[in-house]
Amino acid sequence: MKLKELAEKLAICELVGDGETEIAGMQMDNRKIRPGDLFFCVKGRTFDGHRFADQAVRSGAVALVVEHKVDVDVPQLVVKDVRRAMPVLASHFFGYPSNEMKVIGITGTNGKTTSSYIIEHILSDAGFTTGLMGSIETKIAAQRIPNTGINTQESVDLQRSLRRMKHAGVEYCVMEATSNGLEAGRVIGCRFRTALFTNLTQDHLDEHGTMENYKAAKGLLFSRLGNSFAGDPAHTQFAVLNSDDDASAYYAKLTTAQVITYGIRHDADVRASDIRITSRGTTFTCTTYKGTASIRIKLVGQFNVYNTLGAIAVTLAEGVPLEQIRHSLEKMSVVEGRMEIVEGPQNFLVLVDYAHTPDGLANALSTIKEFAPGKIITVFGCGGDRDRTKRPLMGQVTAEYSDYVLVTSDNPRTEDPEAILQDIVPGVKTAGLPEDRYELIADRRAAIQKAIDLAGPHDVVLIAGKGHETYQDIMGVKHDFDDRLVAKEAIRRRYE
Repeated sequence: MKLKELAEKLAICELVGDGETEIAGMQMDNRKIRPGDLFFCVKGRTFDGHRFADQAVRSGAVALVVEHKVDVDVPQLVVKDVRRAMPVLASHFFGYPSNEMKVIGITGTNGKTTSSYIIEHILSDAGFTTGLMGSIETKIAAQRIPNTGINTQESVDLQRSLRRMKHAGVEYCVMEATSNGLEAGRVIGCRFRTALFTNLTQDHLDEHGTMENYKAAKGLLFSRLGNSFAGDPAHTQFAVLNSDDDASAYYAKLTTAQVITYGIRHDADVRASDIRITSRGTTFTCTTYKGTASIRIKLVGQFNVYNTLGAIAVTLAEGVPLEQIRHSLEKMSVVEGRMEIVEGPQNFLVLVDYAHTPDGLANALSTIKEFAPGKIITVFGCGGDRDRTKRPLMGQVTAEYSDYVLVTSDNPRTEDPEAILQDIVPGVKTAGLPEDRYELIADRRAAIQKAIDLAGPHDVVLIAGKGHETYQDIMGVKHDFDDRLVAKEAIRRRYE
C-alpha cells in the first residue's frame, strides 16, 4: 500500500517526502521493525517514540508517523496526535477486519478473562470458528499464542490479529477491553457486535485517579457501539449489563445498542436462582427470555455465576439455543489460573486464583468460606508500581475471611518488596487478626511452602494474585514463577 493512500485517510495530515513509498507493514515498537514498515512515533508517559525514529529507520522503516518532523531521510506523515492517527491507518491498512466478523468486547474490573473463555467455548461448541484476545493468550482458530504483553493489544497489533483471524476463517472474536486500553484508544476502529460489562470495583486508581474516571474509561466501550440501527439482524448491536452493579445504569445511558441484563439480586433478562456451591462446582437455575434451564458448571463461586450469566446472555443474543448452552457449560473445564485446583496426594484443598483486587479476594474467599470444612490459609501480595491505596484494603478483606494469612510478594516490579508488605499490614490489623495468625514472608516460594506445611486435613489453601502468570517481575526482570508448579513442588516436599 502506498503512503499517500494512508495519508488520504487522515483529515489533517502533512505528507513530507515521497507519497509513492510502498508500506509493507506497521509497528509502534522500534524493536519489531522489519524492512518496509511504517513506524509510529507514539508519545507515552515514560517514553517518546520520536527518540527511536533513527533506530527504526536503520532497522528498515521506510516512513514515519510523527507529531513533529524528525531529522531522518524517509517520508513522514505529520499529525496532531500519533496515537489517535494510528487506529485510523491500521484499520485501513489491514482492511477493516472487524467489519467481516462479530467482535464481542468484555470490560469490567473482575471476570473479563473467565467470561471470555465461557463465551468462546459456547460459540465454538455451537459450531462457529472463534478467536480470542486476552490476558492469557491470543487464540486464532486452532492456533494459540501466549500473551507476553498487555491485555488489550495496541491498535496496530489488534488490527493485525483481527486480519489473521479473518484469514483463518474466524466468525467471532471475543476480546478483553481493559480500562487502560479503552482510554488509550487501542480499540478505536474496531466494530463491536456486543459489549459485556462484568462489574466495577476499585482497581487501577494509579492510572485513572478516581473511581469516576475509572468508570468513565470503561464506559467508552459502550459509547463506541455506535449511534445507528442496522436493518440486517446480523449487524444489530447489544450491550449486556450486570443489573446488580450500579454502574450499569450509567452504561445503559451511553449506548443506543439494545440492552440485555443479567443478575442474581435484581430483575434481569437472564437471572440465576437456587445457587448451590461446592468445592468442585456450582449449580443454579437460569431463567431467561428464551426459557429456563438447570445449569451445572465446574467453576466455583457466586462470581462465576455472574460470569456464566453474562456469557449466557451474550450467546442467547447470537441465537444459540439455551439447551445447547446448558450442555456446553456442563462440558467446560475450569479456566486457567481461576480457582484452579492443584491436584496431589494431600488431604487438603489447594487453589490458585488470579484475584488481585479487594473485591476479587472477597469473592474468592467468601466462596471458599461457603464450602471449606476446615481452616482457610491465604497467601497473597500486592503488585509494585500500582495503586497503593488498595493494599490495606486487600489486607483487611483477606484477614476478615482467613484463619491464617501469609503476606508475600506478587510482582514487586521496581518497589522494595518489604515496603509493599508494610503497606498491607494496617489493613490486616484493622480486621483484628491476631499477630500469631499472620506473618510476612517476602519470598513467595517460601510463603507458599509455609502455607502447604501449615495445612491440615480438610483445610483450604488459597494462593492468590498471579493465577495463570508464569513469571515474577522483580526490578524489570521476569523470573520464571508459576504458583501452580511451586505449589505442586511444595506438596511434594511435604510428603517426601
